[in-house]
Amino acid sequence: MAQLLFEIGTEEIPAGYIGPALSFMEQAAQSRFKELGLDFGQVQSVGTPRRLTLAVDGLQERQQDSRREHIGPARKAAYDGDGKPTKAAMGFARSRGIAVEDLQVVETEKGEYLMAAEQVEGKATAELLPTLLEELLCSIPFPKSMRWADSTLSFARPIQWLLALYDGNVIDFTVENVQTGNMTRGHRFMDPQPVEVKNFDQYTELLREKSVIADPGERRGLVIKEVEKAVRERVGEGGKPVLHEALIDTVTNLVEIPWGVCGSFDEKFLDLPDEALITSMREHQKYFPVVDGEGHLMPVFVAVNNTDIKDRALAVSGHERVLRARLEDGLFFFNEDKKKSLAERMEGLSGIIFQHSLGSMAEKSERIAALATHLAGLLEPSLQEDADRAARLAKVDLLTEMVGEFPSLQGVIGRDYALLDGEKPSVAAAVHEHYLPVRAGGDLPRSLLGAIVGLADRIDTMAGCFAIGERPTGNKDAFGQRRLAIGLINIIRHQNLSLSLIDLAEQALSGYAGRIEVKEDTVDQLLSFIRLRFENDLIAGGMKQEVVEAATSVDFDDLTDCLARIKALESMASQQDFSVLAGSFKRIRNIIKDNSATTVDKKLLTEEAEQELYDVLQEVSRQVEPMIRVRDYRQALTAMLAMKEPVDRFFDNVMVMADDPKIRTNRLNLLTALGALVRQVGDISRMHVED
Repeated sequence: MAQLLFEIGTEEIPAGYIGPALSFMEQAAQSRFKELGLDFGQVQSVGTPRRLTLAVDGLQERQQDSRREHIGPARKAAYDGDGKPTKAAMGFARSRGIAVEDLQVVETEKGEYLMAAEQVEGKATAELLPTLLEELLCSIPFPKSMRWADSTLSFARPIQWLLALYDGNVIDFTVENVQTGNMTRGHRFMDPQPVEVKNFDQYTELLREKSVIADPGERRGLVIKEVEKAVRERVGEGGKPVLHEALIDTVTNLVEIPWGVCGSFDEKFLDLPDEALITSMREHQKYFPVVDGEGHLMPVFVAVNNTDIKDRALAVSGHERVLRARLEDGLFFFNEDKKKSLAERMEGLSGIIFQHSLGSMAEKSERIAALATHLAGLLEPSLQEDADRAARLAKVDLLTEMVGEFPSLQGVIGRDYALLDGEKPSVAAAVHEHYLPVRAGGDLPRSLLGAIVGLADRIDTMAGCFAIGERPTGNKDAFGQRRLAIGLINIIRHQNLSLSLIDLAEQALSGYAGRIEVKEDTVDQLLSFIRLRFENDLIAGGMKQEVVEAATSVDFDDLTDCLARIKALESMASQQDFSVLAGSFKRIRNIIKDNSATTVDKKLLTEEAEQELYDVLQEVSRQVEPMIRVRDYRQALTAMLAMKEPVDRFFDNVMVMADDPKIRTNRLNLLTALGALVRQVGDISRMHVED
């Protein structure tokens, strides 16, 4: 067993490319080793802006010898009536490089066939690695790749050197005129000279000596320490940096070794909305904001350099000069925006196209306002006026200079400007919250008002898109409808809202009256789409598919009610009596098929077992009716267990498909009534698993 070390040295790779590339190298290498039958130990990767490195411990030194079996023609085609080999047999033997006498006859699913056994000698790993590593390098996916000079290779950035060692020896191959060797390079500016490498442990220590921290995890920790240290040196314990996780990750892969410096800016820029100030620092300059003990922004920031500059004052002034220009632009936009209120800008939305078939953003705002008012009337009538106002203001910040400069602040700027305009705080908050969640697992609206406007916005977009045939297919989802559906589901769940999705979809489609023609199946298609997202989300969260589908298959109109039924079914699924009852109802479902009538004529119940089942059905129906009404579904299912033994006796003693058509129909109706009772919670027949 020996160690493999492979480093791809490059020009500076974009920060967001590095993590995925390293993960790919680890997974692809392991997959290829398994395909080649090579055992291996720990696989790890490290990287910096100038290198992607793979290290594999305990890589088997050669493949095991193997035996391969090749199936040839059928026996009856391989030998004639005298048992002599035909041309088919001789051709097969010749193709496999063996004598026809060495062919074997084996039994297969299709009958007797000829088989040629081949002993394959395993290759040395050192012989396999040049091709394997070159293929690995060429297959690394990047969001964008480039070619350079007369190169035919597409890669994130030009390759400058290749380090490839196996058991301490160089793996000899060339990629685009770059020859592999045993040398790596240190920090581009602080210690650029090449240095010889023997193994991975020595590799990381040599790089450390040459001002490169190869391990991203260790480098990330140093970034945090450097930022915190820079703040302490500048403002003491009175301030602390805002350590945004995504920014830390980005900065980690922008440097090979971090050096933090703390600068300041004019306090006049604190007049900017906090998010605008933070975004300008974080997104444009990759600087960390600093807050005081009460969480208020201070006129201070931290930059992380890739080099240790002796003249810190010079470094700080450079960062301050760049940031000042950015903040001056932001302050100018902010002051320009304040000249008109959001309400005064509303008419301008008519100049922004939402979708060419669905109208302008002004028309969308009208539809959202109508939907939000409708929803508020159902959920909290006192919010109707505020819902209308928040919905009409929700998209207006698209017309501001600040959102034009910082698109990620859409909604945030709307909230801040609404507050400056004197709008109700609840309305201003809803303008921001209606965009939430902006991504999977993101923050959800805290207020019911924000949730209402958010639901109205999402269902309007989805209903309109489905109506004109803009439905997600494969990788095509131009309007992000999968994300919108998941957001809608999570808002409803978070707020525990009880509402009809059918009514909501129909209300949304009514807003397009006169503009587009809506097909009859649009609502059904839209609900099926939302239902699939709902089911996938629950199943991914650990719920069993059969439990989820047992509830969603019978009714998905009220998502909160559906979730309550799923939880009740899940809580009962492990009980043996319930499992037996589920099996009985699977049998009932198969028997009744398309029968939908539930009227039972008691006079036609001639058998004791069917009379008993009818009486139990009446009693259980009486018990569960109030439970269903208050959504106490678990208690209802528990009460339904009383039907288990009567159902068993019914099937043991009663012939459902009696010769007398009236008796047969009556018994089918009895079983259909049983099914209808249970289906108020879910189709439990789906939860029966055959032994």
